[in-house]
Amino acid sequence: MCGIVGVTGAVGAAGVVYKRLKLLEYRGYDSAGIASMLDGRFYICKRRGRVYSIGGDIKRLHGDTAIGHTRWATHGAPSDANAHPHIAGRFALVHNGIIENYAALKEKYFSGVEFASQTDSEVVVRLLDLFYEGDALAAVAKTVSLLVGSYALVIMCADFDGLIVTKKANPAIIGYGDGASYCASDAPALAGLCSEITVLGDGDIAALTAGRVEFYDGNLHVICREKIANPAVSTELDLHGCPHYMLKEIREVPSSIIRTCDAYTCASDGLSDYLNGVERIIIVGCGTAYNSGLVGKRYFEAFAGIPTEVETAGEFRYKQPIINGRTAVIAISQSGETADTVEAAKLVKGLGGKVIAVTNSPYSELTRIADAVVPVEAGQEICVAATKSYTGQITALYMLSLTLAGMDTQTGAKKLYETAELAKGIIERTDIGAFADTCARSDGVYFLGRDLDYAVATEGSLKLKEISYVPSEGYPAGELKHGTLALIDIRTASVVIITDPALAPKSENAVEQILSRRGKVLVVTNVKDTLQRTEGKADVLEIPVCDKYLSPLLSAVVVQLLAYKTALLLGRDPDKPRNLAKSVTVE
Repeated sequence: MCGIVGVTGAVGAAGVVYKRLKLLEYRGYDSAGIASMLDGRFYICKRRGRVYSIGGDIKRLHGDTAIGHTRWATHGAPSDANAHPHIAGRFALVHNGIIENYAALKEKYFSGVEFASQTDSEVVVRLLDLFYEGDALAAVAKTVSLLVGSYALVIMCADFDGLIVTKKANPAIIGYGDGASYCASDAPALAGLCSEITVLGDGDIAALTAGRVEFYDGNLHVICREKIANPAVSTELDLHGCPHYMLKEIREVPSSIIRTCDAYTCASDGLSDYLNGVERIIIVGCGTAYNSGLVGKRYFEAFAGIPTEVETAGEFRYKQPIINGRTAVIAISQSGETADTVEAAKLVKGLGGKVIAVTNSPYSELTRIADAVVPVEAGQEICVAATKSYTGQITALYMLSLTLAGMDTQTGAKKLYETAELAKGIIERTDIGAFADTCARSDGVYFLGRDLDYAVATEGSLKLKEISYVPSEGYPAGELKHGTLALIDIRTASVVIITDPALAPKSENAVEQILSRRGKVLVVTNVKDTLQRTEGKADVLEIPVCDKYLSPLLSAVVVQLLAYKTALLLGRDPDKPRNLAKSVTVE
């Protein structure tokens, strides 16, 4: 969850770290801090708040080695004391992850010792100092051998002119610069700075000095790790005139569809053979990835006739699933590092099932586990709320379902191109400000739909609640009268999505039921009869007619824009909603 950056061998290292931390705030923004080192002395600044809050103190942080952290709180409330880096004796560190046995370690090794923070991370830095006998690498190896949980650690030792990086179940990458070495929790932090990176594996320990990087296993035996091209491009981090990343990324939905479609064409070789004999599909994901899986389920059953289930990864991994060699599990994750989804994939592999990763991150933990990868080419997504990655995931699942069904993917690609152009028109011309105002003044908002429209309703609800903080739920339209109708009154708003002519009259019944209880309604539709029957009764937003199976790519844009506009009206930051982070790498 947290953002980590480190550099050694760079003039003004703290300034370099500060600029790069700002690129990682999507991973957490409860507090921030930087520590630098010069001649064995640590200089530190950390406080509650966003990265910019420490900008004025950078000039006090001397040296050519520095580490930085932007936090999403797990143990201990956001505060100056709980902010990273943490220092003990000859060591300073930043940590992303959760040390599950920190309380037991604290009791065993530091009983009666007063700690400066409430964090699990402080236990780690104190262990490093406790075990230190002149060899920093040995202290690191001994310390991490005791840790249970997940971690990416970047460590400075006063007696080592560089950085030590190690990880387990949380991402850490090494970057190679001109006379300097870098590390970060995510590639965008090094965009435009390092053209080549190395992705650390679990248990790796990397020693970074100004001109050299050495890799070791947990027993400190030298190992080799390959260099790969840094996939993050600095131009993707520009706002291009938009006030927020969320709006910029909604505007990139059409290119996400097209690029993902093109990438699938290049990566699809062998998928048919790999999927041969599959009799059952399980889709696992969390949040938006789960919601895109609801759309994918419809594709696999409608096109390929294969029974498909959709599970939240956090539940799936603990339910003793029945898996065999004829089961394919599609694991969806924007970051490829989502802890529950990664662990679910590992479980499936252990049970003999096939794992297909659908991800926007080509060098992630999930791609290393999977038997096959279906790429999402949405480009770097900075806003915490997923937008273009959601439509990219739907695109990837659509193309995969065509392959599994033995259908013509070229025809499918043509339909996707046409739909992308329609989505572009919606983004350019849709004015949803009036109903956003209605949502902003409502006690609650309900998103309703049937079949594929229900799948989009769940995503619309998630988007609204996570960035505007307006209570919201997504329901099948037919379930309205089985409980939810009790909540409808003049203080509530509902969004009813209707894109299937065959189901339209049924969903229109839900509209009438809401209106009769004085609820406010927005109908999002491309069904001509629905437009005529609801005009004058409810607010109506018309979207273009398209292939019904690709309608989620259009209605999704509408609900994304609605959430964005509502958040702005309420004075929320749509890019950095409270309590949330982009990449959920802890349970």
